[in-house]
Amino acid sequence: MTPDDETFLRRAVELAATAREGGNPPFGSLLVGPGGDVLAEDHNTTLSDADITAHPELKLARWAAKELDPATAAATTMYTSCQPCGMCTGAIERSGLGRVVFALSTEQLGTLKPPAAHGAVRQEGPALFDEARVPVEGYYT
Repeated sequence: MTPDDETFLRRAVELAATAREGGNPPFGSLLVGPGGDVLAEDHNTTLSDADITAHPELKLARWAAKELDPATAAATTMYTSCQPCGMCTGAIERSGLGRVVFALSTEQLGTLKPPAAHGAVRQEGPALFDEARVPVEGYYT
């Protein structure tokens, strides 16, 4: 962890405070380019936007996938106030970002909030392999 990392993490925490002040869950993130410049920043707007996917990490990953070439994306660092959730982690990976630095871990966050009101969604599968593979086979080659 460098002094610059700590500075950018502090900005992510400031963005989290902004989210909370606006009535949203307290999460904030910024994306820093290879030269150390802030490319984009955002905070959680899940409540004000009535959009359960409006996490700042997801919004920045989507922005990067649209606006950055793959080499630049791979050289970026996302700084975020809390460890990205599974949804955001998937988007970050698919957008090709190079690094994520977070302040609070998921475990630490869990000590600061009550358990989720919803439980885990039951998933069943795999099934119908021979049928399901048809539209996929050959796509990735």
